[in-house]
Formats: sequence, C-alpha cells, structure tokens
Amino acid sequence: MRRNTWQREAVRDALDSETGFVSAQTLHATLRDGGSPIGLATVYRALADLATAGDADSLQSPEGESLYRACDSSGHHHHLICRKCGKTVEIAAHDVESWAQQVAAENGFTDAHHVVDVFGLCAECSAKAATA
Repeated sequence: MRRNTWQREAVRDALDSETGFVSAQTLHATLRDGGSPIGLATVYRALADLATAGDADSLQSPEGESLYRACDSSGHHHHLICRKCGKTVEIAAHDVESWAQQVAAENGFTDAHHVVDVFGLCAECSAKAATA
C-alpha cells in the first residue's frame, strides 16, 4: 500500500467534490484549474490506489474510458448510471451475485469476481427526452 501523500489527498479531496463518475483527465483539469501542480500520471496512480483500497469506485464507460468516483459504501456493490447526466445509484443485486457464483461453479471456476454496471437514462433525463 502506498503512503498517503499530499498528492493522493488532493486527488481524494477533488474526487469527493465531484457528484458522479469522472475521468482522470477531468479530475486533473479540475486540480490544475485550482492551482495544483499535480501531474496527470500522479492522478492516475492515486485513483488506482484509491480504487484498490475501496475508497473509490471505478468502471469503464460504454466508450471504454476508466471513470472514478468517491465510494459511498463499503463492500461489493453495483451501479445504475445515467448515460446523459451521469447520475449514479448504488444498488445491491443479490440475483446477480447468485447467478455469477452459479455460472462460475458450473464451469469449474472458483474465487470468481465480477463487475456489473447498468447504463440507461435516469427519470429526469427520460422526462426531458420525452418532452423534447
């Protein structure tokens, strides 16, 4: 585990101030605009460390870009994510957990891990799209 540095704390603070998932580049720009001299590579490392430690959620956007946000809960969970505004809801998915373990066991896999994120339009964005 890496030691806590001012750079890692700056990344953590910037991530805490975001309302949804953000890319490392976006977070770096926010830090730079705030006067921080932190480099982009350092932001990437800090985000990876925070995700590994469970202090940040990480996912891939539908376009394949890694996105991060401060983790609201501990333990394994999944997300509903609005493709338009980025609103994110953490969800439990007990059926998914059972299915993943069952499929792994049926195929001789052990110690199976998975990531499930559901992308769609939130109620507000759906309503806006319907009136447009």
